[in-house]
Amino acid sequence: MSVIEEERIRGGVFKDINADDEDHQPTVIESLCMNCYENGSTRLLLTKIPFFKEIIISSFTCPHCHWTNSEIQSAGRIQDQGVLYTLQVKTKEDMNREVVKSDSASTRIPQLDFEIPPFTQKGSLSTIEGLLDRAVAGLEQDQPTRKATDPAVAEKIDEFIQRLKKLKEVEEEFTLIIDDPSGNSFIENPFAPQKDTALSVTYYTRTAEHNTALGIGAEEKQDDEKTGDDLDTMRNEVKSGGATEELGTRITLHLTDPSDMSRDLLKSETCSVLIPELEFELGMAALGGKFTTLEGLLKDIKDLIVSKNPFMCGDSSSADRAEKLEAFGQKIDKIMAGEMDVHIILDDPTGNSYLQNVYAPDPDPELKIEKYTRTFEQNEDLGLNDMKTEGYAEK
Repeated sequence: MSVIEEERIRGGVFKDINADDEDHQPTVIESLCMNCYENGSTRLLLTKIPFFKEIIISSFTCPHCHWTNSEIQSAGRIQDQGVLYTLQVKTKEDMNREVVKSDSASTRIPQLDFEIPPFTQKGSLSTIEGLLDRAVAGLEQDQPTRKATDPAVAEKIDEFIQRLKKLKEVEEEFTLIIDDPSGNSFIENPFAPQKDTALSVTYYTRTAEHNTALGIGAEEKQDDEKTGDDLDTMRNEVKSGGATEELGTRITLHLTDPSDMSRDLLKSETCSVLIPELEFELGMAALGGKFTTLEGLLKDIKDLIVSKNPFMCGDSSSADRAEKLEAFGQKIDKIMAGEMDVHIILDDPTGNSYLQNVYAPDPDPELKIEKYTRTFEQNEDLGLNDMKTEGYAEK
């Protein structure tokens, strides 16, 4: 077991991002400069990104040749699904959105026909403005050589660089797409816990080519290899063992009594959770699959949105956000105490989620279960559009 893994178990390494935490200092390690081969120093900071996960930020500097290099790495494993972020950039405030881009992610801006392919840059923790600045810096790096050897190409690249720089003024809307088959990239939702209408997050099943690029073997770890700690975790984190149902399921419960909190609940990893009265939506895969109670689900939501959120201190914008998140947590407490009239919606396109009917076998007057036909986009997210069924009919 590595030192990082041991410290993670003790809870002593990964700290919430906090501008006021003077004790949270990086670890400094003497390391070899790959530019001049003298000794420089690498600073490592292990931290957590709000609504995301643990990451390692590293920064190398050499006092001899002044070469520098910075990158981020996910401190967790490759996720079960890839993720596709699509953001409509509409205002200059969008430039300040936090972005984590892993080295396996590609970045595209369709309006400019611009793309940064995967594995061509180190992972980075930045903002959208920083992402554009990094792209500009990469293009400008070899411009002096191009101007000397191929002036025509250099002129075209200069024009393109100006178009990239102009995007930062957001005089016109543009689209930013980050596609990461490892699932370890992220674009911030500044309106959390409310839904961000400008940001679309889609999870998808990786292809064999994706797995090869990520170095993932075909064999999965068998159940008999799991440790006791693994099994303890699996008791309330579940994956559906059944097939995808023909129709999706939308379950709506009107909460009328505190006893509703004890209802059993099965949330598959593809199920979204909505509370319309709070304008709240939790996308699929955010909490994984769970078998719990309604109270347990609400506690998990509060824990994810409020208790583990690093934006509970800092500058004025973070303070405003912290106040909003604190108010959201108080509303969740009121729901669990039966003091708010709300509806809980479980929307599962695979049809593999469940909420207990406490009146069974009679109908539950407060529980509504709807079956629906999945959209093409939902089938695409679930990897169903590419499934081949020809030749599998019984003979």
